[in-house]
Amino acid sequence: MTTVAAEPEARRRPVAGVGRVIGWPGGSLWIGRSIGLVQDHAHHAIQISLAMEGNFRVQADAWADWRETRGMVVMPDCRHRFDGCGTAIATLFVEPHSTRGAALRARFSGFEVALLSDVEALDAVKHLHAQYLAVTPDDLMAQFAQGAVCRLAGNPAMAPSQDARITAALAWMRARLERPIRLEEVAATVHLSPGRFRHLFVSQTGTSLRAWLLWARMEQAVAFAFQGRSWTEAAHEAGFADAAHLTRTCRRVFGLAPSMLVPEDQTGRK
Repeated sequence: MTTVAAEPEARRRPVAGVGRVIGWPGGSLWIGRSIGLVQDHAHHAIQISLAMEGNFRVQADAWADWRETRGMVVMPDCRHRFDGCGTAIATLFVEPHSTRGAALRARFSGFEVALLSDVEALDAVKHLHAQYLAVTPDDLMAQFAQGAVCRLAGNPAMAPSQDARITAALAWMRARLERPIRLEEVAATVHLSPGRFRHLFVSQTGTSLRAWLLWARMEQAVAFAFQGRSWTEAAHEAGFADAAHLTRTCRRVFGLAPSMLVPEDQTGRK
């Protein structure tokens, strides 16, 4: 993986994680070694974190003390704190509106943060871990990552059906994240009135259009940076005003600055 060009402020920031970031429609994989503490934060995507070795710690609003685990599933918009304890971790983010996201929400209904048993966490991550050690290309890694999500979600075909108009709107927006997007123009592409589209979008995705766009742009910017662009270039190509805007958003979404994420050298593990 190409090393991201360093921004001046990156030299002064601690490193929270070293690894790879791989995205696909409806999700992404962040895999590598978690080094630092991720402070209190919440995000719209469902988060699945699976230790590939050892354990990590998590604290949520539902309990006062830190808890140690090999695997967890965090529901959308639930505040939590995360300490990777320096171990190798695969973290997957899943859009709640997707088929797999709906299946995860159904299975873990009633939980804000669900802690997995060691057996289930290991079963979900073992194939992904083997491919990571083999330095498997991104496209195949994405397939194994989605397989891990399916194992935890159960049978995605049993999840509630999704409206084809919202699926089409999401695809249309993902192809245009670098420019401003207005609700009215998205609604027009799927032949709905703005009011009807707004209502349907919230009912299907569980969030507002503005919040979804912020998440999608953040995810795309991180993917661009890990493909070799500087954080400034990644910010502009994902529709942020500048790198500072990207940094503020990343802190709000993931609890850390983007410069705290370091791509690994695929010629050798860091």
